[in-house]
Amino acid sequence: MAQIVDPDAGTVFVGGGGEGHAAAQNLLLKFANRHGLIAGATGTGKTVTLQTLAESFSLAGVPVFMADVKGDLAGISKSGNTESALNDAFQKRATQIGITLDYQAMPVTFWDIWGERGHPVRTTPAEMGPLLLARLMDLSDAQEGVLNIAFRIADEEGLALLDLADLQAMLVWVGQNAKDLSLKYGNVSTASVGAIQRALMVLENEGGKLLFGEPALALADMMRCDASGKGMVNILSAEKLMNSPRLYATFLLWLMSELFEQLPEVGDPEKPCIAFFFDEAHLLFDNAPPALVAKIEQVARLIRSKGVSLWFISQNPADLPEDVLGQLGNRVQHALRAFTAKDQKALRLAAENYRPNPAFETAEAIQSVGTGEAVTSLLEAKGVPGMVQRTLIRPPLTLLGPIPDADRAALNQASDMAAKYGKTVDRESAAELLKKRAEGAAQEAGKTQTVNGDDDLWKMEPEHSRGRRYDPSIQIPAEPKPRAKASNRDTIASAFGKSLARQLGTKTGQALVRGVLGSLFRGK
Repeated sequence: MAQIVDPDAGTVFVGGGGEGHAAAQNLLLKFANRHGLIAGATGTGKTVTLQTLAESFSLAGVPVFMADVKGDLAGISKSGNTESALNDAFQKRATQIGITLDYQAMPVTFWDIWGERGHPVRTTPAEMGPLLLARLMDLSDAQEGVLNIAFRIADEEGLALLDLADLQAMLVWVGQNAKDLSLKYGNVSTASVGAIQRALMVLENEGGKLLFGEPALALADMMRCDASGKGMVNILSAEKLMNSPRLYATFLLWLMSELFEQLPEVGDPEKPCIAFFFDEAHLLFDNAPPALVAKIEQVARLIRSKGVSLWFISQNPADLPEDVLGQLGNRVQHALRAFTAKDQKALRLAAENYRPNPAFETAEAIQSVGTGEAVTSLLEAKGVPGMVQRTLIRPPLTLLGPIPDADRAALNQASDMAAKYGKTVDRESAAELLKKRAEGAAQEAGKTQTVNGDDDLWKMEPEHSRGRRYDPSIQIPAEPKPRAKASNRDTIASAFGKSLARQLGTKTGQALVRGVLGSLFRGK
């Protein structure tokens, strides 16, 4: 009998292929970091394949993260049982593909942005960064530029952006100082600031206020194993989150970017350090700006050297950009339906992505495989793509479908993550610091305008007097030095005296004075 996880060979059992589905189709853990694809039309078994792969990674000691968009992945926390209606079918399939069906549960931690069906998931605007925030709020290029300026100034001024209130306060400050900032950073339009604030208000109403805050999610808390060595399966409750697809996509992109930035280079490890499953993967790329798509492509290409295994789940491989699709070495393709000319073209393109098998036509196989069956191509030794095979996917060891709310609540309460993430922490950050600055400036301005008791205004220091703001309530007294009105006679005498003094300063004036004085004395 085949082993679901073979530690010695470094493989996990995916299903049975070949004639009679007797040939084991194994995923090499060493090449799991070359990423993977699970595709197929609705109702063809993608979710079951996702669950069985998550089980296999967990049994191999690899932590797992997956988004539960339909609410039916929580059953991985419960053991399958022989009383299930599907037990007979599963046992028959297990015998056919050569494994023993050993029902067991996997260790699970539930997460939820709203904190209702799992532990709260938070990040900060500073960690998410302006690029992803601009994508989240669907900002124009000009508005994204203003947002980048706000982040740059916050960094330079030591103003931590930890929640939406911090970012909103920072944008208010930017708007108030737009004229001065434009000289240094380029045009800062108050209209753009207003547009960003409106987008933040919409984001807040959609749940963004709960997403941004502290304690922020530490990736190490998702990369854990339980006491038995099984990898922790982290399930993000996304049923409600799917009503805000942009928020859902941006959150997943943030997780992927954080992994890329925080994890060390490990090359090709014997097994991944964590496996991520992105359900409804097309949402990551729908209406995404080229710069963001390029960022995703870069992360998908380079993150494998960090030991991360990314799995994209979508209805059609064409939902993913070519550059991303080219990075997915391990593929599980469930049935595609070709009802229209467009569907038929997509089917041919999907078939061309596989290494041909002379035993059958790939396109025909993709169209005809039944539920629970898939066309697979898994990397072999040296990373060479395996020949395409029609594979019967192994049945799950855990319960299929949702679990009662009471069972979920009990698991959340027993989790050691409850104490760490259950309560929001509000540290002093940009909003509080900017408020203190404004209050300090107002108090300083008030000191220069205050007149204590009956003190005369003229007793204030000269520099304070010059710097005082205009206040119409303060009456400046008239100068207490009245001047007497000069008489006409005094004015004539004064003018004659000034003229005489000027003339005495010249030779002509001096001779005139001597002549006048001599006549007076001779006459006398």
